[in-house]
Amino acid sequence: MPSQLPPEAPALVLATLGDASGVAAELASMIRVDNPQIEVRLAGLGEDGKELTSELEAAARERPADGEAAIVVPLLTGPHPVADGVIAAAVAASGTAARVTESLGPHPLLAEALHIRLAEKNLARADRMRLLNVGSPIDAVVLATVGGAAGAAEAQPTAVLLASRLTLPVLVASLDGGPDAAAAAERLRGVGAERIALSPCLIGPEADPGLVGEAAALIGAESADLLGAHDLIADLAARAYGSVLAEDD
Repeated sequence: MPSQLPPEAPALVLATLGDASGVAAELASMIRVDNPQIEVRLAGLGEDGKELTSELEAAARERPADGEAAIVVPLLTGPHPVADGVIAAAVAASGTAARVTESLGPHPLLAEALHIRLAEKNLARADRMRLLNVGSPIDAVVLATVGGAAGAAEAQPTAVLLASRLTLPVLVASLDGGPDAAAAAERLRGVGAERIALSPCLIGPEADPGLVGEAAALIGAESADLLGAHDLIADLAARAYGSVLAEDD
């Protein structure tokens, strides 16, 4: 990320499911503190994306007519069929010059954030040292996402990255379709895993929080917290913005 940007540099517009409050607002604040050179805006997608359209139009009014208004960064760990469509429609409706980044995962920093959330609940060692005399508190992990089979497939690289960090098997399950958590847990127990943890690969607004608890109860597992306003998620969002800027160099 450049330490300085010209005044006409595009705004970073965070797009979040639901409204622009809670976790999304905390992440926006974190990005502003760490990257004061960036104009950070936040838009809740709601059901129609009108708030995002409005933010893009406002950003465009503050920039040259022939300049790029904004770079939209979805606060999502992976592709989301509903959010992706709403964002695309909102950008088109704004009539502005704006680009949309990919979702925040897969990325090693996302796997690190998941590892930290597990460790905070004593469901994983806090370090990555592979010491044979230090046992893991769990035998395997079910990585929970949303988006059905397509969302689970997109989360596979993140599962591989997390498995590498934990040196444990990690299988993906979808909270709103198949493959479900029960099937993933059954496969893990079939290979000898007895202590299974659930790791929600969700920032927060992507799914009803109750789904995580239900899935954990269903498979008899403890669950890590949602990723939420983790500093690594804020870092990933800023990096996504910076990577689009770098394409112009």
